[in-house]
Amino acid sequence: MDSIKTNLNSNRVGGLNPAPGAQAPKGEISSKGPSFEEVLKSNLTAKPQLGEALGSQLSGVKFSNHAVERIKSRGIDMGPEQLAKLNKAVEKAESKGAKETLVLLDNASALIVNIKNKTVVTALDQSMMKENVFTNIDSTVIL
Repeated sequence: MDSIKTNLNSNRVGGLNPAPGAQAPKGEISSKGPSFEEVLKSNLTAKPQLGEALGSQLSGVKFSNHAVERIKSRGIDMGPEQLAKLNKAVEKAESKGAKETLVLLDNASALIVNIKNKTVVTALDQSMMKENVFTNIDSTVIL
């Protein structure tokens, strides 16, 4: 396992796209270009809000691709304060034995969260919640 960890740490971002005409042998990754860690640190420095969101995702709730698309398309605010509240809501639901939870946020939006995986599976804004029936949930947390 240590050899895998060591190999992953030495991989370089530049190795994913070899220079035109040059191809890395199959199964090998070039050591040219910045490391993943260097690129990540650079982005976190340039975009502090990315660091806050990433930090809360690493320590708590994740978002499915579907949920990310819905949050963007519906203009739902998911700043650091909302993420902190969401993490607390998921912890509460988990402590009560919930499996699929409807989380009603104070910004009039709702999230469906798979508690076992700590993953937001979809998001709705206030207009999408009207006259909708929520199925396959076993709990609700109101923030």
